[in-house]
Formats: sequence, structure tokens, C-alpha cells
Amino acid sequence: MSNTLQIVWLIPFLPLIGFLVNGLFRKQLSKSLVGIIGSGVILASFALSVYVFMQVKGGNIHLAHYFNFINTDSIKVGFDFQVDQLSSLFLLIITGVGFLIHVYSTSYMHEEDSKDFAKYFAYLNLFVFSMLLLVMGGNYIIMFIGWEGVGLCSYLLIGFWFRNNDYNNAAKKAFIMNRIGDLGFLLAVFWLYNKLGTTDYHTVFENAGKLTPADLTGITLLLFVGATGKSAQIPLYTWLPDAMAGPTPVSALIHAATMVTAGIYMIARSNIMFTMAPVTHYVIAAVGLATAILAATIALKQNDIKKVLAYSTVSQLGYMFLGLGVGAYTGAVFHVMTHAFFKALLFLGAGSVIHAMGGEQDMRNMGGLKKYMSITHITFLLGCLAIAGMPPFSGFFSKDEILAAAFKQNPLYWGLGVAGAMMTAFYMFRLYGMTFLGKFRGTHEQEHHLHESPAAITVPLSILAVLAVIGGLVGIPEVFMHGGHKLEVFLEPIFATTNEYVKEHQPHEALSHSTELGLMAASVIGALAALLFAWNKFSKYEKTDAAETGLGKILANKWYVDELYNTVIVKPLNSFAAFLNNVVEKKGIDGAVNGVGKAVNYGSRQIRLLQSGQVGTYVLLMVVGILVLFIIQFFL
Repeated sequence: MSNTLQIVWLIPFLPLIGFLVNGLFRKQLSKSLVGIIGSGVILASFALSVYVFMQVKGGNIHLAHYFNFINTDSIKVGFDFQVDQLSSLFLLIITGVGFLIHVYSTSYMHEEDSKDFAKYFAYLNLFVFSMLLLVMGGNYIIMFIGWEGVGLCSYLLIGFWFRNNDYNNAAKKAFIMNRIGDLGFLLAVFWLYNKLGTTDYHTVFENAGKLTPADLTGITLLLFVGATGKSAQIPLYTWLPDAMAGPTPVSALIHAATMVTAGIYMIARSNIMFTMAPVTHYVIAAVGLATAILAATIALKQNDIKKVLAYSTVSQLGYMFLGLGVGAYTGAVFHVMTHAFFKALLFLGAGSVIHAMGGEQDMRNMGGLKKYMSITHITFLLGCLAIAGMPPFSGFFSKDEILAAAFKQNPLYWGLGVAGAMMTAFYMFRLYGMTFLGKFRGTHEQEHHLHESPAAITVPLSILAVLAVIGGLVGIPEVFMHGGHKLEVFLEPIFATTNEYVKEHQPHEALSHSTELGLMAASVIGALAALLFAWNKFSKYEKTDAAETGLGKILANKWYVDELYNTVIVKPLNSFAAFLNNVVEKKGIDGAVNGVGKAVNYGSRQIRLLQSGQVGTYVLLMVVGILVLFIIQFFL
């Protein structure tokens, strides 16, 4: 066994150890020790992930079989890990960004009771363990275990402050909506096993050509259903904005480094099957683009700083699915990476603001924070520029790679994608202007307590800001530098089979350099115009009590999608449940069971009357009984 395989199991095992130690000994450990253990195990996993990353740079793929997870006469599933270019990149994102979020949490959550503080870090460690298991699994069964693990951890962390019932409802919503998607995932795995007799990636992808077009379409559509739940796409996206109920570092972990990227990872991992199912590709592109636009329009009118960022995540995930749908797998994975940098930065920056504002999240009550929080301000500004796609920030390279691929597939995709990018620039600089520019609009007490956050918060912000600025340089397009797209070269072994299939069956002419430059210029000019308009409009924002009207009211109320779901799905289900409870269960089942008991009780009360104690009555009954037996015997 190679050195890589000898240590790779430690990458998920260390966070699991952190979970067990902090969870089991939460009453005995100090906050400092909890923070050191919780953050230290993630740092150690990150160091090992860097080592693994270096081992697969040359195109190596490592497969490790540890034991048989399921071993029967008819079903054999190994507990296997596959370490390759795709999984190693996700390992760096999960452990690297995850470590910074853990460090940030040591300060942000310091006011919690020591027992709750330890429980929080135990949940964070379990979350990271589950996500690592998801991306390291060598087959769909191990992936599914991690898939369910992150769903469980999201429930635990979103509802961490469980004394607030609204937070509990948000946690339940996330858990239930993810179960809907997970059913699709599970059905796809059953279908695969039924057709190929295995769920191992290597064998499945080698034999994908043996599946019929109907099988491929059905399996990939079901996998995509799973992805829509985990990665918050239409119609299963409404849980993600409500996930803001959890502590802000949790929001950063869910939105940037874990969970919501699982759907993109799963489709990128299964790229050859999706490429061979063109119908599924069209569905993915359409749903991704629709989600990107819908979520962006909602973000335009949100006033909760975390809600703006939440709908921004939904929108950016839509762009990633657009990339997957048009076959730009590298571009989608590239955007996962850059998004992890700038979205973690933005959420943690929002947490720094909320921390300074004493828990206030309404941007209408902020303003002018630039002069009080210089580090938070400059890092947040850099994150806004990155997500707006301004060159040379990271978001520019990954977003434009997806848009260029979308243009090759259908110019309408590109046009709508640019419109979404313009809205992104607008709502992010609306957020920036309302929060950091102009005059302070909060209370005098809030202003008195405004201050920059401690180093445990500002250092992770600074590191993420650097990554948000330079992270895109690993994917410089050919139009700017020949061989500059290092990420494409690195991931080439993962998508090699797909690339060959596309050349043979779905050839596309490459965009000319002039066309590509023109598309980039158009998208940047559009985003810059929206940015400047938002800056001009909200840099001197004045709070007003005027209510939103018309389209603004619709957007502020999120297109009334939650209300629609509540009317069409939740209320009928609750009514049906009440009917089952009150009529079927209490009056039907309980009535029947209790009726039997009452009948036996009543009958026994009547029969006991025969026990009168009078000998004459007993003799009469005996004679009657003899006569009855005589008659039965005579006639039968």
C-alpha cells in the first residue's frame, strides 16, 4: 500500500475524533481546549489534504479498500476511498476554509455556555467529517452516507439555538426538504446497482455505455433530484435562506465549504453519465439558470444582511448548475472553489458586522461602519468585487468561463446569465452601501459599542480576502495566457473520458478569441454599470418607513413562494394529518380497539349476573344445557 493510502483515512478520521472528544467531554473541557481540539483536528486534516493534493498532481488516482461495508451473497459494497484530482481539490476547500471558520467560531461563539460551546464544535467537526466522507467515498453508497451526514449536521446546527421555535422550524424545513431530494438519489443508486451490479465509480463509469438511453436519463434525472435538494435549486431551494437561523459561522460552512457544494461534486464526479444523457443536461441548465435569476431578483429587495447573502448563494449555485448543464464541468468546479473563498469571506464579514451591532441584522439600521471597522470593511469590499465578477478578482474568471460555455450552447443562456450577473453586482453593492457607507442609522447605544472584531475574526477574514482576490489566477483563460488554466490541466484526468465522448458525439466549434473577449467585456461592463448604479444609490442611503409596493413588494416577499408552498403543500398535509389523527386513528383504530375492550367489559358484567348463588338457578341452567346438547346431538 502506498504512503498516500496509508494516511488518507486520517483525513476524515481526525475530525471524527474531534467530534467524539468535544462531544463526550463537553462538561469537563474548557472553552480554550475545546477550540484548540476542534480547530486543531481540521488543521491536521488540511495538512494531510495538502500532502494528498501533491501526490495526485501528476495524474495519479489512488483507490483504497478498507473493509466490506455490505457483504452478502447477493450484495457486496466496500468501504472504499478514491483519492484523485477532484476529491483532493474538494479536500483542500473543505478543510482549508473549514479551519478558518473553526478559528473564527472560537471568538464568535465565546459568549455561549461552555457545555454548549463544546457541543457546537462537536457538531462542526461532525459536519466536516461527513463532507469529507462524501467526497472521498469510492462508490455511491459511501457518498450517500456522507450525504446523509451533512443533512443531519445541518439540522443540528441550524437549530443549535433550539429554545427559539422559529429556529427549530427552520432546521426541520432543511431536514425534510433534503429528504425529498435524498429519495431521488437513493432510487438512482438502486437503479444503478440493479443494472450494473455495483456502485463503484470506476466500474460504473467504465460500463456507462452498456446502459440504455432510458436508463441513463432516468438515473441522472434522479441524481439531479438529489442535487436540487442538497444544493438548493428550484423547487427545493427555500430551506437554504431559512438556514440563516443558525450561528453565522454555520451559515458560512454550509454555504461555502460544505453541504451545498455536494450536488455539484456528485454531478461532476458522474460527468460521463450526465454527458451521455443530453435530456438531463438540458434540464440541469434550465433549472440552474432559472434558479440563478429567481434568487438574484429576490436578493434585490432583502434587508436582512444574511438573507441577501443566502439568496446570493442560491443564485451562484444556479450558475454552477448552468455550467454543469452545458458541459463546462471544470468551470463549475472552478466556481465552487472561488465561491468558497468569497462567500465564506462575505458571511464571516457579515458575522463581524452583526457581532459589532449587538446582533442586529437589518441593513436599514446600519450604515457608516467603514470608519469603525476598517479591516472588516476592506475585506468585505474585496469579497463584493469578487462575487460581482470584477477583473482580476477570482469570481471574474470562474463566472466568465461558465458564461462562455453557455454562449456556445445557446446565446440565450449567456444573455440571461449576464442579466443575473448584473443583478448580483447591484444587490451586493446595495448591501455594501447600506452597511458600510453613509451615516450610521442604528441606536446611540449600538454606535457607542461599535468596534473592530478581535484577531480570531479578522485574521480569517484577511486570509479569505487574499484568496478571493488571487484565487482565480489558477484558471486564466487561453485568450489571456496560453496554458494559464492550471486547474483545467489538473482536472483533465477526471474529465478525459467525457472530453473524448464530446469530441466524437457532440462536437462544438471553439469560440474565437475576439468573440470570447467581446463576451467578457460585455459581462464586465454590464456588472460594472450595475455596481456603480448601486453605489450611487445606496452610498448615502436614508432610512424610510415607506412600504414596498408593486414588484418591489413581490420581491421583498420572495415571490410568495413560501406562501405558495404553505398553501398548496403544508396546509393540505397538516389537514390530512389532522384527519388521520382525529378520525382514522382516534375514532377508527382507537375506537375499534377500545370498542373491543368495552364490549368484553360489558359482556363480562352481564355474564357475572348469572352467578346468583341460588342452587335452583344453577340446576335450571344445567338442565337447559343438557337439553341444548341433546338437541345438537340429535339433529347433527
